[in-house]
Parts: sequence; C-alpha cells; structure tokens
Amino acid sequence: MYQRILVPMDGSATSDCGVREAIALGRGQKVTLFFLHVVDDFSMLVEMTSVRSYDEMLKGLRQYGLELLAKARRAAEEAGVHGESLLREVTNERVADVIVEQAKQHACDVIVMGTHGRRGFSRIAMGSEAEQVARTSPVPVLLVRQPGEVVDAEVKAAGTSAKTSK
Repeated sequence: MYQRILVPMDGSATSDCGVREAIALGRGQKVTLFFLHVVDDFSMLVEMTSVRSYDEMLKGLRQYGLELLAKARRAAEEAGVHGESLLREVTNERVADVIVEQAKQHACDVIVMGTHGRRGFSRIAMGSEAEQVARTSPVPVLLVRQPGEVVDAEVKAAGTSAKTSK
C-alpha cells in the first residue's frame, strides 16, 4: 500500500491524532514515516522587539520542534515503524506550501495530518492549512480529526435548533 508517509505535526492534540493514525497505517508494513515540523517565524517578526529576543524565541521554537519530532519517532519505533525527522523553517511562506513541497521532495505516497475541521467564519478567521494541503497536494491526503471534536458552531447550532423545533 503506502511506503512513504508524510506526517506534518505542530504539537496540537489534533496533530497528535494524525501521528497516531500514521503509525497505525505503518504498523506491520515496510513504511517510512517522515515526521515534519515547520517553524514559522512570521508571528515573531510581527511582534519582534529586538534581534536578541528574536534569536532566543527562534531557538526555543526550533527546540520545541526537535522535541516533538523525537517524541513522534520514539512512538513509531515502539510500534516497529521506521520514522525520520524533518525540521523546516519558513518566513513569509505558507506552511501548507512547505508541506506539499516536502511530500514531493521525499517522494511520499500520502500525507496524513490532523485537522480541526473548522468551517464557516472560524475557517476564514483561522485559515486552514489542512484544506490548502488537500487542495494542492499531488498525493492523497488523509485528514484526521480528534475524536469527539465539535466541527463548528454552525453544526452545533443546527443540532440545537433541530431539537427545539420538534
């Protein structure tokens, strides 16, 4: 089936679900998981107060990414799945574009990633890297949502109004 799986991760609970799903897909197979963490320093540039604090914050973000990658690789190894770590840094580049480029560069068969499943206003306000990856990826994308996560307020409101109209 799949032999090379890209697994973008940001440390969120939803991202962790994507990691677990990728490991489950790889279990018992000859698969390489490419765990990817992207350090996006754009937000730091906006709030940057000094070069020194910028360097310290960037160092902290890198360290956080390395720790996430190490944790994911350990989990994969414990499940008998081979994993590799990819840490990329970007400025003024969309994370989704980096994910798609890494999938191409590492000849991945599929991308497995967590998504919050936002819709409506929250998707517009927060953006959706997962949606952009799904739209632009040359390979299939498996989007994994956290179990029990409410998709959005519109769905919740629709359920409430359906109950009250009975």
